[in-house]
Order: sequence, then C-alpha cells, then structure tokens
Amino acid sequence: MSTKRISYKVDGEVQGVSFRYYTCKQAKSIGVTGFVTNASDGTVQGEAQGREDALNAFVQYLHKGPSAANVTAVEHADISTKSGEGGFSVK
Repeated sequence: MSTKRISYKVDGEVQGVSFRYYTCKQAKSIGVTGFVTNASDGTVQGEAQGREDALNAFVQYLHKGPSAANVTAVEHADISTKSGEGGFSVK
C-alpha cells in the first residue's frame, strides 16, 4: 500500500468548536501524519499523509467533525509526499 499526501480544506462552522484537536486525535488514532490549522477565511485547512485507506478514513472524519461543528463542504487534493514527518500537529 503506497503512501499518499493530500491538502484539505473544511468549510462550515469549524472554528471555535475544537475541530483542530478532534482532527489531530483522529489522525493519530489511524496513523496519519500532517497538520491542521485555522485559516483567516474561517475554514480549517491542512495536509495529511498516510496509506490510502487511512487517508480515506481521515477524510470521512473531516466530513463529520466534532459534535459542535457543522461541516458544509470538504475539499481535498493529492499533493507531493513529504519524507521524515513524525506525527500530526495543530498549528
């Protein structure tokens, strides 16, 4: 199973609802590396890397979010992988 990396952007009511910490917890639980951050346009954005099945599960978590969130859209695209990344962080 090859490693892939995606960039992602989550729209909706996703800031101020612990979305980044939820995302970090889910990523670590399924073995995905990368980061998540709040963007100035009110979205949550980041990058994630892992096996294709793990990334598919990660994207499903992004669609759901924590209970206080209201996700209206998730965009993601394949990007180049990064070597030596050692975990998932909140920025």
